[in-house]
Amino acid sequence: MTTTLQSWGNSQGIRLPKALLKALELETGSNLELALSPKKDAIVVRPVKKRAPVRGRHRIEDLAAAMPKNYKATEFSWDAAGREVW
Repeated sequence: MTTTLQSWGNSQGIRLPKALLKALELETGSNLELALSPKKDAIVVRPVKKRAPVRGRHRIEDLAAAMPKNYKATEFSWDAAGREVW
């Protein structure tokens, strides 16, 4: 099976045949992982596996990825404001 690299706006892309999409169980809007082969002579396209959320709707990987790159943690302490026992 061969295809042609085509220009779409400022990008280039390829069209994947319907038979290939069906074999991989892909549809429009599917997330794909792209990688270069170790010999740098092929592009590897894999479907992104959906991961189940851990403890609710958020995953720690997503939360950590959303943190600012220059974030620095600081320590803090709470003073007693009432009749708390520490």
